[in-house]
Amino acid sequence: MESNIKKISRKDIVFLKAYKSARKIGGNGNIWLNANEFPESSMFNLNNIKLNRYPDCQPKELILRYSIYSNISIKNILVSRGSDEAIELLMRVFCIPGKDSIMTFPPTYGMYSKIAEIYGIKNISIPMIDNIFLDLLKIKKYLFKTKIIYICSPNNPTGNIINVDIIINILKLTLGKVIVVIDEAYIEFCINKSIIFLLKRFSNLVILRTLSKAFGLAGIRCGFTLAHSDIIKLLKKVIAPYPLPIPSINIAIQALSKTEILNMKNKVLKLNNNKIWLLNQLKKNNLIKHIFYSETNYLLVHFFNAKDVFHILWNQGIILRQQDHEMTLKNHIRISIGTKKECLCLINALKNISLN
Repeated sequence: MESNIKKISRKDIVFLKAYKSARKIGGNGNIWLNANEFPESSMFNLNNIKLNRYPDCQPKELILRYSIYSNISIKNILVSRGSDEAIELLMRVFCIPGKDSIMTFPPTYGMYSKIAEIYGIKNISIPMIDNIFLDLLKIKKYLFKTKIIYICSPNNPTGNIINVDIIINILKLTLGKVIVVIDEAYIEFCINKSIIFLLKRFSNLVILRTLSKAFGLAGIRCGFTLAHSDIIKLLKKVIAPYPLPIPSINIAIQALSKTEILNMKNKVLKLNNNKIWLLNQLKKNNLIKHIFYSETNYLLVHFFNAKDVFHILWNQGIILRQQDHEMTLKNHIRISIGTKKECLCLINALKNISLN
């Protein structure tokens, strides 16, 4: 039977091209280096959990643990289903569809613009200079049309930190006018580069955090929004009644214990050493034109012929992430840092391609 659903749907949603996450793209293999996940799983106890009651919307113990970890007051913290929900909540609070705009800086995380598109919010896209630097002159030019600015730092997929002086400049220009969101999903890999200290200085600053990356807990979907208490109060008005399930809350609380935070830091050191090794090996390969400097758990690599390399590795069960969807990143592949064994398999496979 034919459906008339498309006739009664929003036309922009009918023709919307959905964001393709790493899992949606698919692939079959044993080496997954395409989603910036931590390569080793964390093990936590889930005994004696009762599931017949709804969880708290904002679990007190979890927020207290993150408050201690981040040295931020509990009144300035919101917990959500990963950072993606927080990105969406901010648009719900501050943007009127068809009227207001957000601002993004490609190449960057695609969900900022995708969520805006879904809500009918215009995206003012200002490409980065050399794929690394924010164009401050163009930012100033379009600020009057903007409600929210999304800046990913460290940036995904390039891996670089955005200059703190530029961020401060933007915060000064937008104070009382525009919300500036700094997405620090990968900040644990370079924690000394966080701008969390600016929260007390700028009421329009929002920082997004997650347990998905360095904590190795992508599967529990737990993110945090750090912001002025007035912003947190507004976000609480529009968030779902029970954003996190009880098992996720329980695991997140365990992960934010002193012991597990120390464990996370040690794992980050180990992974960063893997990155240094992988980087040095990649530099020797004649398939590669350029490697971006990265503060994260991934490397953006410019190949001479990325398409062939990607598909040969794909067929061998080594799953990477193409970046051809970004206009300025043709022939680029993003490689998540895996275990030493996984990195070695990747290097050996690239050597074989180079020799053939």
